[in-house]
Amino acid sequence: MTVPPGPDGRDAPWRRTARDQLFDQRVVFLWGPLDDAHAGQLAAELMTLDATGDDPVHLHVDSPGGSLEAAFCVMDVIDLLGVEVTATCVGQAAGTAIGPLAVAHHRRATPHARFRLSEPVLAHTGTSTDLASWAASQHDQFRRFCERVAAAVGGAPEELARDLSSGRSLDADEARRYGLVDEICGPVARVYPMPGRPLGFRSRS
Repeated sequence: MTVPPGPDGRDAPWRRTARDQLFDQRVVFLWGPLDDAHAGQLAAELMTLDATGDDPVHLHVDSPGGSLEAAFCVMDVIDLLGVEVTATCVGQAAGTAIGPLAVAHHRRATPHARFRLSEPVLAHTGTSTDLASWAASQHDQFRRFCERVAAAVGGAPEELARDLSSGRSLDADEARRYGLVDEICGPVARVYPMPGRPLGFRSRS
């Protein structure tokens, strides 16, 4: 059975997911592992919202991290957007997931959000020559990742690299003092506009 579109030509409301409706409100998600597929989808969503409006975009983060390549994909898009991005950690930001959070224009965390500064888990196969070349490339990317994130949080790249190597964990207050987020949200604030009853998070005083 084919469900006809609504009167405005769009899909009928019962065919649209909650994520679709939040996208209409300029809300996107970095949820789950940050791999190439997820990064590509998120980059496309960010660029689409940049091209279709001037209002800020709201990025919600709950990710255990992933590859450096995927993190740079999202970070580079955020850097190039013509609209502001407000990122809110609503669960965890670990490993390379701290990159997109850190480079957003406004950074927030819910009170029980958690952060883990850890190196990306790498895997590669090939000849010894291939492995040596790949290892050198990854080392260079890790250095650039530390430099970019350190610039965003106001710290030293060497200190960030040490914390990533040691697997340092932070709660929301510690992440704010570290510079990863600017503020901690309360349960009744507005982070993004929604029609009708206000939804979102308010900054905690």
